[in-house]
Amino acid sequence: MEASLRNRLTFGPIMLAALLALLFLDHYIQVTTRDRQMVRETDDRVRWAQWRAGFERNGQSVPTTKPTEPPEIYYGFAGVGLLLLLLIILPLATEEVARLFTAENVRPFRFISAAGSGSLVLHAFMTQFPTFQPVAASSLAFIIVFVMLFAALRRAWSRQTQGAIVHMAGTVLSTLYLGGLGWFLMALRVKHSFKSSGVQGSTVILVMILLTVKFTDIGAFFGGKALGRRKLIPWLSPGKTWEGLICGMLTAGAVGALIARWINPPVYPLPWWKGFIFGMIIGGIGQLGDLLESLMKRDAEVKDSGKLVPGFGGILDIIDSPLLAAPFAYLMFSLF
Repeated sequence: MEASLRNRLTFGPIMLAALLALLFLDHYIQVTTRDRQMVRETDDRVRWAQWRAGFERNGQSVPTTKPTEPPEIYYGFAGVGLLLLLLIILPLATEEVARLFTAENVRPFRFISAAGSGSLVLHAFMTQFPTFQPVAASSLAFIIVFVMLFAALRRAWSRQTQGAIVHMAGTVLSTLYLGGLGWFLMALRVKHSFKSSGVQGSTVILVMILLTVKFTDIGAFFGGKALGRRKLIPWLSPGKTWEGLICGMLTAGAVGALIARWINPPVYPLPWWKGFIFGMIIGGIGQLGDLLESLMKRDAEVKDSGKLVPGFGGILDIIDSPLLAAPFAYLMFSLF
């Protein structure tokens, strides 16, 4: 127990520092590219005005054709840091998911699944660019279908038909579990709304999701220790209690209410009560993510998904809750 706590206190701050560094890089690149975009559009407008003035001075009629007016909102390139993070950890998480599936003789093709997950995350990153948006839906379907086809071709290459279905099913499930949920996390980061009251993707939103999920664990742990009486699901996770879940959700709600003021001001000032509701719901969903992974680990008869991070287990043990919370966060911010 002491060794586990020591490892958590050692590697926890290291991972937090690396995450904050990538998020800072993410924010810096967006601000820098946004400023350059503003300068470029302003220069284009100045050149157009000078060109027009030249015709007027010479007494000539000004051509009706003119360049496109610059947009009112400049976004820059969002999500670069998050893209790097996901492209690093998703292949590692794919390896862990494959090991869990293999315990039940479901053997996904690791390379195809990792490539598919990375393609889905890259697809979400590309949705911020207007030139890509017309083909976004078709390219998404292309990725999902070709993951299944490549898995089938990979099995056919070995001239074997036995186990083809479980290989294909495992590969697709692994891709959608990691890459599909990661798609929502990236899409939320690069989300742009053309309405004045709409939410704009930012690194603060990512921090809000991570903090609400993790503070749910903290609140549930201490609340369960102090007040826990009734087991939540004793046959699956005997340490979790209903009282701990409620305390965790309330803690997450308080964190969401505190962070709400920094969500996209002044374009989209999120009221504290919306932040509280968001925190409670996302915190509860994060606990479901823990239970989902517990279900897979018990089926595979393992304690942790891996041993890559001492004190924490595997990558999947760390990212399972934020990944599952991502689509619900995307839906809630779209509604808010």
